[in-house]
Amino acid sequence: MAAKPRITIVGAGNLGRALGLSLRKAGYRVEAIVARSKGGSLTRARRLANELGARAVTLTQLTIEAEVVWLCVPDAQIAGAAKSLAGARRWNGQVVFHSSGPLTSDELGALRRRGAVVASIHPLMTFVRKSRPSLEGISFAIEGDPRAVRVARRIVQDLGGTIHAIPKRDKAAYHAWGTFASPLLTAFLATTEQVAAGAGVSGKEARKRMLPILQQTLSNYMKLGAADSFSGPIVRGDVEIVKRHLRVLREIPAATEVYLALAKAALRYLPAKNRRLLQDVLNQQHRA
Repeated sequence: MAAKPRITIVGAGNLGRALGLSLRKAGYRVEAIVARSKGGSLTRARRLANELGARAVTLTQLTIEAEVVWLCVPDAQIAGAAKSLAGARRWNGQVVFHSSGPLTSDELGALRRRGAVVASIHPLMTFVRKSRPSLEGISFAIEGDPRAVRVARRIVQDLGGTIHAIPKRDKAAYHAWGTFASPLLTAFLATTEQVAAGAGVSGKEARKRMLPILQQTLSNYMKLGAADSFSGPIVRGDVEIVKRHLRVLREIPAATEVYLALAKAALRYLPAKNRRLLQDVLNQQHRA
């Protein structure tokens, strides 16, 4: 494809919105936003299409003219959407992407069998309803048919992203890594709010007070790595303080489970004094 290909996006959710805006900024023409059905899905598609100067259609109305079709639907719907699209046109070498983290390009097998070239292209970024992150500087994991991969690499470069060529066998582990980096990190932060409430600080105020230490921790981690960023009672080997923590956390059982899991991970991966005594304390609490 000598010129920038026209693109049709299937799905107007959080990823579809961010992707469409970034593609337009990079000089790509988004031709259509495809909704699964009428109702709320089509309303969202129309809203995004208006922003991008595109048209909004349902799968049943779709006639595809774009050179690239990009599926931004939930993982469980990718194979079904591919089957629905398979009859929408003659797929003679046209390019189709999906953006699942754990699933491979084989989810698009129905389109591949009809002559499309396919790839999975996943941005290592979080997308939520009230935020539209830029894709500039983001790592994209790419695998699939050679020609589809070449097109994907060019688009990622135009978006200002970086390319991570990933074997199919590594995709589940890759996505688990991303899940630790954002959704489970958010779950951890939600747990810290429960512990803060036990100290008399709740909600918005807890988030405000935690922000400086969170920002410094991330800054230290990026500059120094995990071992040289680790502070607190475990690295000092302060067994009595850990015992105090566990006593007070009895009032918040879910937080106790998180504390024990992370403290054991710290003893496995990070520097610590009195390692054996700390391990005994954690094991005793786990049995209790």
